[in-house]
Amino acid sequence: MKRFDGYMKGINLGGWLSQHELTEEHMNTFITKKDIEIIKGRGADHIRLPIDYSVFENEDGSDKPDGFKHIDDCVEWCGEYGLNLVLDLHKTYGYIFDVAEECRNFFYDEAKQERFLNIWDKLASRYAKYSDRMAFEPLNEVVDVEVKDIWNELAEKAIKVIRKYAPTSYILIGGTRNNAIVSVKELKAPYDDHVVYNFHCYEPLIFTHQAAYWVPGMPADFRISYPKTMGEYADVTQQVIGGERNLIDGYENMMCSKEFFMDYFKEAVSIAEKQGTTLYCGEYGVIDKASDEDANRWFDDIHAAFEELGIGRALWSYKEMDFGRA
Repeated sequence: MKRFDGYMKGINLGGWLSQHELTEEHMNTFITKKDIEIIKGRGADHIRLPIDYSVFENEDGSDKPDGFKHIDDCVEWCGEYGLNLVLDLHKTYGYIFDVAEECRNFFYDEAKQERFLNIWDKLASRYAKYSDRMAFEPLNEVVDVEVKDIWNELAEKAIKVIRKYAPTSYILIGGTRNNAIVSVKELKAPYDDHVVYNFHCYEPLIFTHQAAYWVPGMPADFRISYPKTMGEYADVTQQVIGGERNLIDGYENMMCSKEFFMDYFKEAVSIAEKQGTTLYCGEYGVIDKASDEDANRWFDDIHAAFEELGIGRALWSYKEMDFGRA
């Protein structure tokens, strides 16, 4: 499989220009040039920058005065320290992943989709000049599998908008189920040879999201170690948060390990190879409630798989956001 050179080892700047109250005080202080210097010093080659449309747009679609300042700052700092950047539209007008059910009509509302495409017209026209060191991610985590065909069509429209200004920029497209790797097979063949298949990985969720307050039914004091078999994780998941026993097919007795991740990723790797593109993991990580020892074992395993398969990735997240270990 082709390597995504320049985007092999990265980190997310979650909680800066997305998933936070976007006050000027917060945006001016949460991430500074010093943080970019620190990230470069840790051996990263890129940053994934999640942004909300409301950073730079008013509700009526008009531009906010100086609304692009913080994005511009990040682009400048990354350039100074030799880091590439993924510009990730984490929230668009009418859709954000963490309230996906409430936003479901985005995929059936032509006006909201047109607004989405207009947002990308603004972003691509402004940042196309950085195509040699900036990739574009049209939308973070489509959730509902039932809209996969609509999303494929809308993603292609977004690509065409971006291509008006940035004909050779890399564009990252993920599937449904929150960018699950099993959804890569639902994606259309790449529009061109600079489209990359994007996925997120937090398997097993009961470990990486232990005690996460946003997971329905999750107790605040719940803790679990790593590694265990995938069957054991499925049993504990059912016992702790209820619902059906959610086991990835074929992994009942397999220990969560490098070998698990290698096998779990292989279908998507094969698809990427067949389509002449590559894979990129835009998010992966372990909540800060897990012990450092267990988290490090998980990271060792998934990193070993990434390295052997040649998969680029960006850790979630640099600081705070329940996952930050800065």
